[in-house]
Amino acid sequence: MSRILSGATRRPLLRFDGWIAGLGTASGTRIVLGHWERSPFGRFSDVMLERPDGERLLLAPTQRTADFVSDTYTFETVRVVPIDVTVADGTWIVTAGSLDLRFTTGRRGLLGFLLCAVPGALARRPVWSALTDWPTRVLLPGVRTRGSVGAGRREWYGARDLRPIRTMSAAFEGTDLGATAPVEPPVRFGFGSVPRRPAVTRVTTTISLDSE
Repeated sequence: MSRILSGATRRPLLRFDGWIAGLGTASGTRIVLGHWERSPFGRFSDVMLERPDGERLLLAPTQRTADFVSDTYTFETVRVVPIDVTVADGTWIVTAGSLDLRFTTGRRGLLGFLLCAVPGALARRPVWSALTDWPTRVLLPGVRTRGSVGAGRREWYGARDLRPIRTMSAAFEGTDLGATAPVEPPVRFGFGSVPRRPAVTRVTTTISLDSE
């Protein structure tokens, strides 16, 4: 169960357990979906979009989650909208305000199998994320597992699975975004991007509310 913790330095830590999906589209819009099964805010999902012109948008389900996420990451536009995510047999269906998104995942590769072997208790430890930061940068350029975010916060990612996204359809504000494409250029919401190849990652995200 996600909870507020106190580490050795007594910094308050927040944990979010769930999935992050990163997708590029033929139109140039990039999409990052956070689907959090356990968090200090309960179960919720949020969507970050970066348009080809560089505008960064956050779609969040409540004002409380919108405030927290927008304090942590950088956006030009923040909208509070109804968000619904259903997952069945590898198919994800997402509605978030004027965004309609559907994608399917494929079989995990070698890296996915290796990540599945990481115990949950280990993935939750910031020291593990610190150790895996350099190998992650080598294997997945642009991706980082630790760094500084907004409001003087620090963040760590502990990945536990990785599945490729094979097919996708998406429309935003009535405009078809086109077929799935690499996440290029990398998204700029925080200190790192998602994998270049569209994928869904199971992850534990730990956020420190105090600066180092």
